[in-house]
Order: sequence, then structure tokens, then C-alpha cells
Amino acid sequence: MNRHYIVLSTVCLSLLTGCVASPTQRHLYTSEAIKAEAFSQQGQHKQAASLYQSLAETKPSYRNDYRLLAAEAYIQSGDSPSAQALIEPIKPSLLSAQQRNKLNLIIIQIDLSNGETEKALQRLTITQPYNLNTSDQIIFYQSLAFAHSLTGNLLQSVQARIELTPLLQTSQQRKENNTVILDTLGLLSSQTLDQQASTPPILRGWMNLANILKQYKPQQNSAEYQLAIIEWQQLFPQHPANAGFIQSYSEGLQNTFKRPNAIALLLPESGRFAKAAETIKTGFMAAYQHSQSSYQPSIRFYDSSANNAINLYYQAISEGAELVIGPLSKDNIQDLALGVDLTIPVLALNHIPNLAKNNLFQFGLSPIDESKQITSKARTDGIKNVLLLTPETNNGLRTASYISEDWQQTGGTVLEIQHYNSKENDFSEPIKDLLNLTESQYRYRRLKQFLAKNLEFTERRRTDVDAIFLSASAQKARSIYPQLRFHRATGVPVYATPQIYTGTPNPSADIDLNSIVFCDIPWLFADIYTGELSQQALRDSWQHIPAKYLRLIALGIDSFNLITQLEQISSTPYLGATGSLSLNRENRITRELACAKFVDAQVVLQQPSTVETNTDLTDTEGF
Repeated sequence: MNRHYIVLSTVCLSLLTGCVASPTQRHLYTSEAIKAEAFSQQGQHKQAASLYQSLAETKPSYRNDYRLLAAEAYIQSGDSPSAQALIEPIKPSLLSAQQRNKLNLIIIQIDLSNGETEKALQRLTITQPYNLNTSDQIIFYQSLAFAHSLTGNLLQSVQARIELTPLLQTSQQRKENNTVILDTLGLLSSQTLDQQASTPPILRGWMNLANILKQYKPQQNSAEYQLAIIEWQQLFPQHPANAGFIQSYSEGLQNTFKRPNAIALLLPESGRFAKAAETIKTGFMAAYQHSQSSYQPSIRFYDSSANNAINLYYQAISEGAELVIGPLSKDNIQDLALGVDLTIPVLALNHIPNLAKNNLFQFGLSPIDESKQITSKARTDGIKNVLLLTPETNNGLRTASYISEDWQQTGGTVLEIQHYNSKENDFSEPIKDLLNLTESQYRYRRLKQFLAKNLEFTERRRTDVDAIFLSASAQKARSIYPQLRFHRATGVPVYATPQIYTGTPNPSADIDLNSIVFCDIPWLFADIYTGELSQQALRDSWQHIPAKYLRLIALGIDSFNLITQLEQISSTPYLGATGSLSLNRENRITRELACAKFVDAQVVLQQPSTVETNTDLTDTEGF
């Protein structure tokens, strides 16, 4: 099975740890401050924060010291908003160099917890780690590595972890950090790993080793692998990966998992994700109740809107959970990645690009999979030159980026990208710009000015386009597609993202979508996904659910059925409700979808699909 990747495991260390108190710091060792420090050491960070905050109010001469300590404790408890509120009144000009850098470090952690990676990186560049104590230097380099990883700068992430290594105090910590380094490099291509000419010796050794692991299968302990390792050790005799680490790492590649007898679901019961969570739970329980095997684990639900993900994770473990499913929000997933060593597996129900951690599996309805599927279908159909039309929203811009990048990486050409205002119904302007009709009209006006007053004009669209990629909801697409045809795009194939289909047949409305091709989850197609968990069979359970949540029923179904499949899907895809599911090197579960076309207002599958119902778990291996 693919290795489980660790990106960051935050070590919870306070301002007092790892440094000797100077005369100006003796006030931090009052009985109340020592009590607060004891709370932190016991993992009771909320209590520590509250005590430090009280000291900040009662000891005005040392208010900033205690505010920094309280803010740090709040961050360790997973409460970034409280930390933010505490540091806002602090004036950096009144702080010492060490305090200013400590303040920067707190702001960096808040930015990372809020998903503000670029802001965190900017502040990391102005933070001076040599003005921090050892404990805070550890957090600095962990944060730097994590931020670079989130932005896809994996070599910079590894370099930060190389700087981190000598700061770590125990052999276990150094081993875990070395594992992170090697796992992160494993995400890079062999071509990138070969580019070692200007890299420092230690990094070059790691890159060389990562390339060996890509070329051979350590699990099989082949003679070629052993010979390559011996040659590597001769090239890098003093490298940190020596002294038994490589053998330990190779043995770790053969991890096996047991089937969990107790499962914890971390889902919000209130807030913006509550309806999505309820829908996922509906699908999950349907699969649990209709399981055709004798596997019936105990299920316990935890409200992630009532407590932070870290506390709930520990609570679930203390109450016997052997697997956690959830969280749902990216913020909560990131909190776990930042703050916890995952001692039991987590199947997160969302995806954060470039985030990987030991025992963390990410599974969601990612637009990355949808973009890859529709571009793959277009390539199969012989398409080369495309136009791209997406909404002017964050999701629309991301979709445009995914499609454009994937299309160009495989040799296709993106001729033009246009965005439309999804709040409007007239899309003529972005369509004209997309088809170069605006330029055609400009040429006409110039010719009329210089050649003839009564010059006849026929609007002409560009002729170099093979197809159009469209990202739009069904409602918007029913307006956009007729306008495309009106502006002379008749005959140009249109490939759309799944949002173009509501998930249920609607011939009277879908007639305006005739000839559009799209790819979507198998559960929505009666010819593919049949049986007790099919869309039709579960009709009573989803009829009251808004269409935009419908696909989450299938996500819930697969989140249960995957429990017994996590060990196998790295080598054998699982044919599920959300697609043919595989595990990539980031431990993200990827989906292969089914493709269809609107024909006479009906959805018709484009080709025989390999995706079939797979709800019989009787003969599966244990998790």
C-alpha cells in the first residue's frame, strides 16, 4: 500500500519551555504562571489560556508577556479567534526582539489555521528564528514547511524540515521528521528528483534516496533495491537517513490495517455545513443498514460545530473509536493536520491540495477529479483547441485553472478563457469575447469607415476552435447554451462540468441542453449503479433534499463502504457510488466518473462504463 504522508505534526510547546529565565522574565514564574504552565503540560490549554489572560489583566506591567502566552495556549486548544482577539491590542514597537518574533509566530499560526497561507509565508520571511527559543524555532520551521507544502513548493518544504532536524530533541521526533522529508519528496516526479546539480548535499542525498524508492519496491526486498541502497550509503555516508532509518522506513511501507469495530463520525449539526452533513449521514446510514456482509461496527456521532476537531478526535479515541470519518470543513481538517499525531486513521470528507499526513485519508467530491474526467473525455474524442467559459466566482476560477492546466499538460491548446457574471441572465458579452465576435465587429466598423458607407456585414465567429468547456449550473446553462448557438457556435461540441445536471431527469427543461457532454458520479445513472443503494431505491430518503446536495448521498454511501477498502484501493480500484475510487500518493481518494450526453432531452451514457455497483462486502479483506 502507498505510504501515509506526514506534512506537519505541531509540537505543543509554551513560551517558557526550552529557555532560561532572564531577570526580566522572573515574573513569569509566579505561582499562578506556574499553574498555567502545568495546565499546558497536561494538555488543558483552555484553562492555561484563561489563567494567563487573567494575569494579563491583573499585571499591567507584564501584560504583553501574558497576552502572548495566553494567545499561544488558545492556538494550542484550536481556538484561533480568541488568540487573534488577544494579540490585536499589542503594539509591536513596545516589544523586545524576541517578543516581536514570538508575536509573528502566533500570527503565522493564526493565518495558517484560517487558510491564509500566502500571508503566513510573507510573515515567515520577516521572522528571525535566531531570536526565538528552541521550542519556538521548532514551530517556526514546522510552520514554514507546512506553508510551503500548501502552496505546492515541496522542495522548499523539505529544506525547512532539514533545518528543523537538529532542533528536535528525541530520536523518535527526528525519525518522524525524516519520514516526512522522504514522503514529501515521494510526491515529486523522477524528473524533478534528478535535478540535483545546485542542491545542498543533505537535500541532494534525500532526493537521490527518494528516486531509488520510486524505481524499486522495497516491500519485495529485491536484490536491485538492496544494491541501490548500499551504493547510496557509500555516496552519502554521514547522511541523516543512515543509521537504521532506511530499514525502518522500508518496513513501514508494509503497514497493514485492522477492520475497525468502532467508528466516530465528526459532522456539524449546525452552521453552514449542517445540511451537507445531514445528507452525507443519510447516505452513510443507508449503506450501514444495507450492508450485505456481517460487518456492523458501532457508530458514534460527534457534533463538530460544538467543539474543535482536535478535542473531538481525542474524545473519540477515549471512547473507543478505531476510525474517524470526517471532519467535513477544510478548516477542521487543517486543524487536525496542524495539531495532532493521528494514532488512529481519519477519513476526511474533503480535500486540501498538497496536504498529507500519516493516517489521514482525504475523500470528497473534488473538482480536480471532475476537471480531469471531462478533459480526458474530450481528448478521447480527438479535441485539440478549446475555449473555456466559467463563472466569475472563486469556484469558477479554480475550475478554470484545473481544466486549463490539465488540458495544456497533455498537449491541448486553450485559445481563450472568459468568465461570466452568474447573477445575470444575459451572457452575450463574455460569449462574444470568447468567440471573437467583438473583434469581428471592430473590423467591420474599420472597413466601413474607410471603404464604403453601405458595406454589408455578417458576424463571423472564430474558426480555430474544436470545442468549448463550460462550467455552469443547469439553470444557467439553459440560458448560456442557446446564447452560444445564437452567436454562431452551433456545431461546436460543448463539454460541461457535473453541475450542468441536476441529478434527476427533467426532459422539459433539459431540451435546451441537447448535445452537451458531461461526466458525473455513477450513482446518478440508473443503468450503472443498481441495487438497494441506487438512487431509485433510496428515493424516499432524498426527495426532500435540495438538488445541490444530492450527490452527497453517494459520498455518504462510499464513506461507509470504503472502510473495508482502504488497504486495497492503492492497487485495486473500488467501484463505488461516487466513481471508480483509487488512492494516490497524497492519500487522496481519486474518482473516475461516468460520462453522458443530453440527447432528445434525455441523459444517455456515452460508452459502456467499467463502473458498476459494488455493495457486496462479504468477501472483502479486513481494514
